Amino acid sequence: MNIPSGPLAGRYPAVATMALLALVPYLALSSALSPLTPIISKDLGMGAQTLSLGLGLANAGYAVGTVLAVVFAQHLPQRVMLVAYATASVIGSVLLAAAQDPAMFLVGHILQGLCTSLLLIAAVPPLALGFGREKLERTAVTMSLCIFGAVALGPVIGGIQADFHQWRPLLWIVAGVAAAALLLTVLTYDHTPPANRNAPKDPLAILLAAVGSIAAFFGASELTSHKFLSFWTVLPLVGGLAIIVVLIVYQTRSRNPLLPLGPLLRSTLPVTGITIALCAAAASVSVSDLTLNLVTERYGALRAGVLYLPELVGALLAAVALGKVIERRSLQYLPVVGMAFLAAGIAVFLVKVPASQPFALVGSGLTGIGLGATVAPALFAAGFSLPSMTLQRVFAMVELLRAVAAFMVAPIFVHLATSVGSPAHGTRVALWISLAIVVGGTTVAGLLYASGGARPHTPQIGTFLDGEEPAWPSPPLFDRLRSRGRHEFTSDEDVDVPTLVDSFD
Repeated sequence: MNIPSGPLAGRYPAVATMALLALVPYLALSSALSPLTPIISKDLGMGAQTLSLGLGLANAGYAVGTVLAVVFAQHLPQRVMLVAYATASVIGSVLLAAAQDPAMFLVGHILQGLCTSLLLIAAVPPLALGFGREKLERTAVTMSLCIFGAVALGPVIGGIQADFHQWRPLLWIVAGVAAAALLLTVLTYDHTPPANRNAPKDPLAILLAAVGSIAAFFGASELTSHKFLSFWTVLPLVGGLAIIVVLIVYQTRSRNPLLPLGPLLRSTLPVTGITIALCAAAASVSVSDLTLNLVTERYGALRAGVLYLPELVGALLAAVALGKVIERRSLQYLPVVGMAFLAAGIAVFLVKVPASQPFALVGSGLTGIGLGATVAPALFAAGFSLPSMTLQRVFAMVELLRAVAAFMVAPIFVHLATSVGSPAHGTRVALWISLAIVVGGTTVAGLLYASGGARPHTPQIGTFLDGEEPAWPSPPLFDRLRSRGRHEFTSDEDVDVPTLVDSFD
């Protein structure tokens, strides 16, 4: 059946806006719901543990959706599936806003989480690859705003709603945004066939991703009412993470993997980028949650939201910076600069716990820049090291790992902050751990970069967009150590990369 194209098909502004609107609702709510949870719990008669479980399972749905999106894209018409995801997102958003009991609320939010990652994997890679190099800068900015700008906006809008002791108006606005995204998805419809019907479906990989994510996030959510070493927390948490490790090993060793991790994890720049992205995601989300809780207790939800507005400004500045360097060799330096800003933000918050108003303004601004200037640039640096034809599958696996780092570590740190002495003392301990993660992650990434003999290169965007070659060469992991200096990659060398490309055939 031939479905006619929409009137806005192929028009970049409409397609980019659709991607932006599709991703903002859930990602903004992930940080906006914190000041609203007492109001929601009271109105729906929902205990803190039940609400925490729902939020955790929604994050698990987000993680699992990254893998499901890859399978669906390979075997089903991609744009038809995009419309289906956007429709399901609207249903989830309406259920959430109209919830009359805990079940409606939890089902709606879990559906939101699942559909957001499905939309992310289905919409962002085609946006990056389908409009030529002249639109790549705008796409980089849009992607960064979708993911990190939305998260930074959450405390502001959540604080405003909490000050009015209301939560439904915000969720109905979110449902309206999801409906607008669905409308644009239909208006920009352009038939896109399955990416590769011969690609593996790999039900075992899907099962491992689902079981591992659900178990790990279930364990993290149970920290609301259980000790860390409780049966209900540590067993599913550690077991879930172990299953995700099994998934990585399985996909790395598979001859025909659903997620091509072998070339990804054998190459210097992708491993370096993933290391920075995971450490930055884990530290930044934890820092925001911990410090915001204390600032809210001291100044109230509304003022706390305003004090964290610089985080959004910082994310916007980082997004613009990413767009400016996306076609330059300095792209490889931006994640390190971002880690320095993130470390500086944590250091500012450590000066005074809980933070005073000036320290909250400065600290949130620095962490906003740090988050925006680390994760997205690091992922682009990793993606440019492999052929663009693999971008969707590689992006899915990296986003699965980022979701685990960002959304699962935060509840663990919050539990730590409330378990070690006073909340202020516990938060200080968690902030020191977060700072250690940032400094340690940057150090490890730098050592990996040097041991591989990597050098900055100007990305060859035209070659990358053609689909068969990386944008720049990435030496094998630890290549410089293995060769003992006999072979080094320089910006002037011709580098043979067919082994990486052949790994995806």
